[in-house]
Amino acid sequence: GRLETPGYDFLVRTINQFADLSAIENLYLANVGSSQIRLKDVATVVDAFADRKSVTYVNGAEAIEVAIYKEGDANIVKVAESLLAQLPALRKGLPQDYNLTLVYDQSAFIKQAINEVKSAGIIGGLLAMLVLYLFLRNVWATVIISVSIPVSIMATFNLMYGQGITLNMMSLGGIALAVGLLVDNAIVVLENIARHKEQGKSAPEAARTGTGEVAMAITASTLTTVAVFFPLVFVEGIAGQLFKDQALTVTFALLVSLIVALTLIPTMAARQRKILTTDDTESAGTRVKGSRWYHKVGRILLWVPKMIAKGLYYFMLGVLSLLTLIWRAISRVLGLLFKPLLFVVQVSLDWLTRGYRRLLSSALHGKVLTISCTLIIAALCYSLLPRLGADVIPELAQGEFYVEIQLPIGSAIEQTDTVIKELAAIAAPLVGVARSYGQVGTGAQMTVDPTIGGSHWGRLNIVMQPGSEPELEQQVATQLRQHIATMAGVKARFDRPELFSFATPLEIELTGFELTELKQAADQLVTSLAAEPRFTDVKTSLRPGQPEITLYFDHARLAQLGMTAQQVAKRVAVYVGGEVAGQYSVNDRKIDIRVRLAEEYRQTEQQLAALIINPGSAQPLPLSAVADIRRELGPSEITRVAQQRVAIVSANLAFGDLEQATTTAREIVAKQSLPFGVGVVVAGQSEEMQRAYRSLTMALLLAVFLVYLVMASQFENLLQPLLILFTVPLAGAGAVLGLWLTDTRLSVIVFIGLIMLAGIVVNNAIVLIDRINQLRQSGMGLTEAIVEGGTSRLRPVLMTTLTTVLGLLPMALGGGDGSEIRAPMAITVIFGLMLSTLLTLVFIPVLYALFSRPAAADGSRVQPVALDNQTQEAL
Repeated sequence: GRLETPGYDFLVRTINQFADLSAIENLYLANVGSSQIRLKDVATVVDAFADRKSVTYVNGAEAIEVAIYKEGDANIVKVAESLLAQLPALRKGLPQDYNLTLVYDQSAFIKQAINEVKSAGIIGGLLAMLVLYLFLRNVWATVIISVSIPVSIMATFNLMYGQGITLNMMSLGGIALAVGLLVDNAIVVLENIARHKEQGKSAPEAARTGTGEVAMAITASTLTTVAVFFPLVFVEGIAGQLFKDQALTVTFALLVSLIVALTLIPTMAARQRKILTTDDTESAGTRVKGSRWYHKVGRILLWVPKMIAKGLYYFMLGVLSLLTLIWRAISRVLGLLFKPLLFVVQVSLDWLTRGYRRLLSSALHGKVLTISCTLIIAALCYSLLPRLGADVIPELAQGEFYVEIQLPIGSAIEQTDTVIKELAAIAAPLVGVARSYGQVGTGAQMTVDPTIGGSHWGRLNIVMQPGSEPELEQQVATQLRQHIATMAGVKARFDRPELFSFATPLEIELTGFELTELKQAADQLVTSLAAEPRFTDVKTSLRPGQPEITLYFDHARLAQLGMTAQQVAKRVAVYVGGEVAGQYSVNDRKIDIRVRLAEEYRQTEQQLAALIINPGSAQPLPLSAVADIRRELGPSEITRVAQQRVAIVSANLAFGDLEQATTTAREIVAKQSLPFGVGVVVAGQSEEMQRAYRSLTMALLLAVFLVYLVMASQFENLLQPLLILFTVPLAGAGAVLGLWLTDTRLSVIVFIGLIMLAGIVVNNAIVLIDRINQLRQSGMGLTEAIVEGGTSRLRPVLMTTLTTVLGLLPMALGGGDGSEIRAPMAITVIFGLMLSTLLTLVFIPVLYALFSRPAAADGSRVQPVALDNQTQEAL
């Protein structure tokens, strides 16, 4: 309160805090006779730590763990970089005997993966430019097409910024994926302009005519590709999380490349070096005689600006002349360097052109044989599909794994600590191991499920040396498994840090109402799964309860003594666990004062039974006088799904794919004799896989429908787009063949590649059929138009295919972090595109001839028709 005096006002407060341990020890309790009893006379006051619940190790040395989490919308790379910049200052502030060690940095994997994507994109772009030069044999033409790559990418970056898309592994993967596609439109435009120049037209006229002829075709082909990427934005599940940024990035890049191909490419192709003739100079220098006086004044006023303009003009002319000389020198050097290769490519192209013309002519005369061979090849490829296997996404090797151990429940933390130390000591000298860090007990911060832990629980993370192969990581894990197998009562689970949130590969849910029946069924299933070599780390969620000492009170006896069970239970809790009686301050820190029985009096059940429950009474009574003391197992946690009790049996995969493992698990479950009322559901990653595949199937169907609509609007009929869509199953056959040859499993990544193929493979067929239609409209016969159109489009089709394939080749072959996600998609697109291109060049023209009637004499528009008698006779 406040004390007011005539001269001053004073605040009145009481001091009821202990300054140090001696103040606590001298706390007055009571008088016994003439003696004062103080706390130190009946208790020992010790400055100690709270009971230990967790231990953390780094490279075998005890440590304190500090885990830092980013906000939900924060960029993990930027957060990590800002934190890493502060580490040197933090190290300086530590005592000499202390070290600051970075044990886990998720941004390192992401940055390395991004660098790998950048390298793949650059190498792919250079390979695409090399293909262009070898086909075009002209440096200037190669540069014109190659310009579309950086221009489109820079414009794409602006659109990405407008949509809030960051430069991450998936968006940069979209850029790398689009590198080979960006030049496709430019190739078709420039090749058609060059064809008109060879016919004797001037450069501007050839640019106008050539671009106009293919404008609708390349617009349609671009929109078909965009049509398959755009639905991916709306895909749900893991596929939507992974590929939304990539789909938008590729969509932006392709739309920009279309604009570049229709504007910048013809403009650059039309530029030719102009030489001023004498007539031009004289004409430019003539003046109109008899000009009025204000014309003369105007010329005087404009003399200085004109002189500046002329100076700039001649300066730029000199620079351009110098650049032209340099350009010619580079062209000649490249021509000399690549002359043998250019000769080989030209001879090969001439041979391919002549051979393709003969092959196409033969195919048109043997339509049934051509179609049959194509269908047989596709069927043989699809027959390999059951051998592939399926997963959700490929497992990512991040150069790190962990082993999670569990001792029998109730084990002391010291026992668990010993096991983790032993495993860390075994891993330290192994080849490829960089460091280890582990946690024992509860309270660990990083990547630890809050529902697990306890004195019986521990986890050891093993970090491999940078660049270590996954096989070396597996060898380290195998040695640790072998050692753990020799430890009695120790269960272990091996896994990698989660980059994506997934369930355990295999989870079997047992539902029922009786815990005893659930436990019986779960233990039986665990035994059966553990006997199958395909499964490892098999465990059940119904863990044994914590061993405990249970007190059963005699309420009648307590009533006679005038006591309640609550009073006795509270006194026992104070004896055993202690009670916080207050706090005292040390350097502005509040430290709890805990009062409890000395440790030597609370170590056995007999000591617990002898505890006095009525101190100060004339007849002291032990706890055993009012309670029955038993040793039991406490209840374990109970999991419920849809209001039913559930036991979850989970397992990792020792080998094989998820689809085969799920089938094996279903077979094992079918053989089980489950108690009445116990249901079973096979879940885990298979549920996520099925959900993702259903969503992607709908996206694929929608993509094919959108592609059909675009082509139908382009060709203004309904049949020709259906003919072109036959390239999609051919591409799928090639993808299956490629996956089988490279031992790649089906996954969400592969499915995305198949959806992309649906939009990419139709482009060659669109350009081919569009050219055939143009020739037929000019009055050329059906067979002649097909052969001539196919031959004239052979080179651009090969160029676009090779640029796309070589642009993706570094992604398919390159290793490094994150390659497990990039490679399956690239393999799918490369093999699907190659096989579909080879078959499209023959199969689609044959189908076109089969479903088209000969051109009218007046050159009217081509109208494909349904099967008639003539066609049926041809079949």
